Parts: sequence; C-alpha cells; structure tokens
Amino acid sequence: MARIAIVTGGTRGIGEAISLALQEMGVTVAASYAGNEERAKAFTDRTGIPAYKWDVSDFDACQEGTKRIEADLGPIDILVNNAGITRDGTLARMTYEAWKEVIDTNLGGCFNMAKAVFPGMLTRGYGRIVNVGSINGQAGQYGQVNYAAAKSGIHGFTKALAQEGAKKGVTVNAVAPGYIDTDMVAAVPAEVLAKIVAKVPVGRLGQAHEIARGVAFLCGEDAGFVTGSTLSINGGQHMY
Repeated sequence: MARIAIVTGGTRGIGEAISLALQEMGVTVAASYAGNEERAKAFTDRTGIPAYKWDVSDFDACQEGTKRIEADLGPIDILVNNAGITRDGTLARMTYEAWKEVIDTNLGGCFNMAKAVFPGMLTRGYGRIVNVGSINGQAGQYGQVNYAAAKSGIHGFTKALAQEGAKKGVTVNAVAPGYIDTDMVAAVPAEVLAKIVAKVPVGRLGQAHEIARGVAFLCGEDAGFVTGSTLSINGGQHMY
C-alpha cells in the first residue's frame, strides 16, 4: 500500500518539485497551499495531485486540513514542511507584523503540522518528517533577521523532534537549500543576484529538482538510520 504524504506549499517552486519527486516514488501526495487558487488548480490538473487550501500559521486550520486529507487518502506517513514566506528588511525598518508573519508561517507552521501528524506516526511506528530550512538559517543574511531566525529555528526543531521519534520509527530531518532558481529568487534585483551567484563555488543557482531529490531520499523507506540531520544543498556556498 502506498505511503501518504503532505507537502506544505506543495503546488509551486521547490514544493512542486518535492510533490512530483514523491509521486514518482509511488507515494500518494497531497499538497497544501495558502492563497493562489488558480495556480493550485493548474498544478492539480497537470499532476493529478490534490491541493488543499489552508494557512500553516493557523494551528486549527492545520488540524482540520490534515483530517480532511486523512479522510480522503488515509493516515499520513510523510510530512514535508516546505511552506514559507519572506518579509525582508533591516531590523531598523522591519515592523513587528513582518517579524511575526515570517516566524508564525515558517517556524510555527512546522510545529502546527508536526503536531497534527506526529502522534499518529508514533502510534503506527513509522513516519518521515522533512523540514525545509535554508542556507540563511545557517549563515545568516543581511536584511533577513526574521527569515534567518525562523529557518535557524527549524534546524533546532528538527534535532529535538528527531530524538522524540527515533525509537518509534519516526525520522525527522531537514534540508537546507542554497539559492535556487525559483520565483522568490527571480524577484531579487539582477545586480544583487549576480553577486550571489559569484559566491557559489559551482557557479550557478540550484534547481528545484535538486532539492526535491534530497528530500525524496530522506522520505524513503531506506532512510531509517538517518535522523536529526540537515542535508545542505547549496553548491558549496556554505560548508556547514
């Protein structure tokens, strides 16, 4: 019987690539999204993967959304916490709202979703949780105190939760992407992006499918001895 997975933010960018990589492994995938219904519908039409709308920063919505997926597809075996936002700005200019939105979505979303699926994984004696961190959570980044704090928190969250699940067959790992050729990075001014690429030893941006393959490995049946780890996929930009 196929494993069941939820990929948050799973209808576009890195999330879409992860959804497709898991589908290719024979996993039954459900993707969550927060806002763009037109793109979510196009994603489902193109891939056959159902998309469910809720905000991962909303604890109750995560509980309800997970229950809907379980009713439709079955108990959740795999969770990929990919959903994330940016609200960049230096601390001097950053509003409390910009701080809170990023922390609540990027880090709070990991807690909310894990809280929804982790107990069932423990009971069944199997689970895979992969949290998407960031190079900027490892190395920091100017103008991203909110984003860097949230992503750094994800790495600590991963290591702590891994200890709770290990003896019950539930692994918890993270991937830390570098700069990937997605819509988010495409919004960076060209002159700034050129400086970023110049610092990447392999000399290019990463591709979403390269992150997805790392996630797929950590979600696989044969990754049971890997837990509490962070897989950095950044072209050598930050060797952590």
